[in-house]
Amino acid sequence: MLIGEVARRSGVSARMLRHYDALGLVRPTGRTVAGYREYTPDDIRRILYVEGLRFAGLSLGQIARALEDPGFTPSALIGDLIRKTEERLAREHELLERLHTVDATGPADWRDVARVVELLRHLGSPNAARRQQAALASPGHAPASAHLLANAILSESDPNVAGALRWALARSGGAGATRLAAGLTSGDPDVRRRAVAALAELPGDDATAALNRALRDTEATIRGQAALALGARGVTDAVPELVSLVVTGLNDVEAAEHLGAIARDPSWAEPIMSALSAELFAPAADSAIRMRLTQALAEMPGTLASSTLHRLTHDDDRPLALFATALLGTLEA
Repeated sequence: MLIGEVARRSGVSARMLRHYDALGLVRPTGRTVAGYREYTPDDIRRILYVEGLRFAGLSLGQIARALEDPGFTPSALIGDLIRKTEERLAREHELLERLHTVDATGPADWRDVARVVELLRHLGSPNAARRQQAALASPGHAPASAHLLANAILSESDPNVAGALRWALARSGGAGATRLAAGLTSGDPDVRRRAVAALAELPGDDATAALNRALRDTEATIRGQAALALGARGVTDAVPELVSLVVTGLNDVEAAEHLGAIARDPSWAEPIMSALSAELFAPAADSAIRMRLTQALAEMPGTLASSTLHRLTHDDDRPLALFATALLGTLEA
């Protein structure tokens, strides 16, 4: 079968068939009297075999080695192709992420693009000191920088660099809160924890709304972080979690201070006292928990906690009764 007929039947162009011949991949078995290439059925099968390997992603050099090596194991070569393809896809995904990041900053001209790329490059450095320097030197007030800083915060594990990033982002006046809020949906609790820590230092309604959502996190420490940040802003939605912090002893002093501040609002004074009293006199509350809750009563404004402290002065737990007596004396004085 001549080359033109082979090309029509196999779908491989005559030019490619000549290239295969030049490389020694598929050499026609015979030649006509006029010198034209003449392919046998075995030659055609080899052509189709080469095309199949090309479709699988092998280069012509790899195909040549595979055809010449009698000990060729397809699984090893395919496995190598899989690894290389995964590496290439990872590189392309990383590039795509960088392009999306640059695009999200809304650059006005190529100088903006250059600045964003430079900051992005330094924030992505494997050197922690360089990342920290980039954070401290960044113009945090610029929307583009805020977006990049927020992105970097979510992935930064070094505490010193993370602190510098949060400081830089805090200068943005609330920019970056939307990107940080997206981090709250991450399946990695460390990412969510970083997001809450950064949101706590940002002003504005967007940051407050995101912290409110974090109160429903599955991790107690993240809920506690969010509650402390919201408590400092006087957000009453944090009250149940603040009471829980007092019970567990996690940042209980700070939580009690926030509860006392919120209780200055007359509409919240009684609900907070009721919540603390319910935990204080719960059958399962041990001595340490009750001592922390009693200490929290001392943060209540005015004489709000007086009646509860009076009751505690007669408690069967003698150290607790003495502590309540001392607090009551200080309060009455």
